[in-house]
Parts: sequence; structure tokens; C-alpha cells
Amino acid sequence: MDAGRVISVNVSERKGTPKRPVPEIECRVGSGVAGDAHAGTPGREVSILDRAEIRAFEATHGIEVPPGAFAENITTQGLDLSRVEVGDELLVGEVRLRVTQIGKPCHEGCAIRELVGDCIMPRVGVFARVISGGKIRPGDPVRLIKVTGNG
Repeated sequence: MDAGRVISVNVSERKGTPKRPVPEIECRVGSGVAGDAHAGTPGREVSILDRAEIRAFEATHGIEVPPGAFAENITTQGLDLSRVEVGDELLVGEVRLRVTQIGKPCHEGCAIRELVGDCIMPRVGVFARVISGGKIRPGDPVRLIKVTGNG
């Protein structure tokens, strides 16, 4: 079982805008992150991105990107999200998530794409639905539970 930790939890009031860090988020079964503009999006209730991917993007494009800028709800560190497959589960603090999608088409008006002509969410963004709800805070552990493949 792989493990990492949460370094930021993020929400936005409107779709198409970067998310901002908050002290905690509440994940609800069937809807996702309470108070987030993307709550209730079928199959993509919660979005996750690892800080290593953000750092690589920053190095490539010569910019600094704060947590939430790619519209991820959860920014992690120390968990190799490239090993995650659709169907796997993530235990994030007390919350259990099931991965439903890796990557997604970038939406019109993506601030990062408009700034530098690129975005990493279409390639490495992890999307999940809430299996067991609860609160997530920075510092919470993140564990990958391999359900698919040989992992």
C-alpha cells in the first residue's frame, strides 16, 4: 500500500475559477465536496493532484502555481498518483474515495492554459467519487488501495 499526505484542500464558488485553500473540506457520498462549485458532478465528485506533478509543471513553464490553481480539491505529496488506476481506492484521512477517471478535457477559459498554453489536469488529474464521507484536512494521510491490476 502506497502512502502520502494531504498538503492542501481547496474549493471554489464558481466553475472555471481556480480553487482556494481552506482549513478543511467535507466530502459527502453522492455529491463530493460540500460548498464546492463542482459538487455533484457525476463521476468527478473530487479531484486530486500531487505536488510533484505541479512542481514539474512549474519547472517546465517557469512559473509558480499555488495549490488549487489547477482546480484540484486535494493537493497531495508523497503518493505516486501515476500508479493509480480507475477502480482503485484512496483512503484520505477518514474519507474513502473510488477513482473514476484519470485526466479530463480542459475546460474553456482554464486560467493556467490561457497563461502558458498548457495544463496538467487532462494528463494526470485524478477524479473520484466519495464511497465513505467525512472531513479532510492538510496533514491527513493518503493511502492507495490497489483494486485493479497486480499492485
